[in-house]
Amino acid sequence: MSSGQERALRHRIHSIESTEKLTRAMDLISASQITRAQGRIQASRPYVDGIEGVLAITASDVGPPAPMIGAPADPRRVLVVAIVADRGLCGAYNANVLRACERLMRAGKAEGRAYSLITVGRRAQSFFRFHGRQIKASFVRMTERPTYADARRVGREVVTPFVAGEVDLVVLVSTRFRSAGVQVVEVRQLLPLAPAVPPSGEAGPAAPLPAAQGFYDFEPAAEELLTLVVPLFAEAALFGALLEASASEHTARQRAMSAATENADELVTTLRRLMNRIRQDSITNEIMEVVGGAEAMRIAGRDTGSETLIASSSEE
Repeated sequence: MSSGQERALRHRIHSIESTEKLTRAMDLISASQITRAQGRIQASRPYVDGIEGVLAITASDVGPPAPMIGAPADPRRVLVVAIVADRGLCGAYNANVLRACERLMRAGKAEGRAYSLITVGRRAQSFFRFHGRQIKASFVRMTERPTYADARRVGREVVTPFVAGEVDLVVLVSTRFRSAGVQVVEVRQLLPLAPAVPPSGEAGPAAPLPAAQGFYDFEPAAEELLTLVVPLFAEAALFGALLEASASEHTARQRAMSAATENADELVTTLRRLMNRIRQDSITNEIMEVVGGAEAMRIAGRDTGSETLIASSSEE
């Protein structure tokens, strides 16, 4: 019984050690990807800031109402863009975004709003299909190392229905990368652009555009320029969201794999102690059996000698 337990424990330890090697490798890979992802976020910000500046200048010249800027008073048709990962093993990263999407759509449907979905990441695709949600468009294999071409592909599916008037509001649900220790799920308005000054008593759904200064002459007209620049800003915003989601994914996976490696190491230590205890008990039992057998043989030999001596005395 002890030998069988020892073999089972040895097999389990070997299996856990193999898993630990895998989690340690994933930990190191994710750690190396975090620095690269942070660098890409920093490199993309000047472009986004430049487009924001152009939009601020253009919007300041376009008198209200501007169809591309503002917060709809009562949006009835809402397009939700959810960005998660293609893979798991990253803690609660995917679940947090998906729960935020579910809460948003559940609350909106209670108010009579109709929602359509665009998913980025295989996990979102499988989650919403499992829950019977209709998906307008789905994109995979672009979350780990996104490119601007990926953002342009998603942007076409977002901007086209908005410009055509098929949706009143486009909402982006993704994870914002604040720092290596802080990543938060954020629900923000993508289209139309958030107004430069939120209405009195209300918080704007996105950061206000920077105020324009000086005099500018527009060619073509400001309204036409705004129509051209807003899709570019949507693509840039999506690219920034993809980069931040990628950095958040790698950070969450690195944290999860580091914890898994530590847990595996502790479990191996515990199992080794248990196996050594079982082996020690087995050796102790074997020694006791040997000592008991030797003692039995000694007693049996002494009894046999006594019988022989008695028999010899009787013959005499």
